[in-house]
Amino acid sequence: MVHTPHTLITCIINHGLADEVMAAARGAGATGGTILSARGTSTEEDAKFFGYTLVPEKEMLLILVSAELAQTVLEAIRALPPLSEPGIGIVFCADVERFVSFGKPTYQ
Repeated sequence: MVHTPHTLITCIINHGLADEVMAAARGAGATGGTILSARGTSTEEDAKFFGYTLVPEKEMLLILVSAELAQTVLEAIRALPPLSEPGIGIVFCADVERFVSFGKPTYQ
């Protein structure tokens, strides 16, 4: 197990945007990510109350980067024009202290 400071960037975005978000993250130095299909759980009243349409089909994009690179990747993602609309999604980070890479040497 490797003890190095990394950050897990999690993007929950409307279906169809994950590839574009991943391209921006790669352009900022991320090496890859994992896309998961997801579904939002808001009610019809929520969508009417906030004044915009919520898309229930979501994608979750998980990107593991070094802690030093996290802010650069976040800024690249946030700068994407499709993400400037309300209700498109959310991004958050979590510190990762340890991880194991399968099938190749771990980071030093």
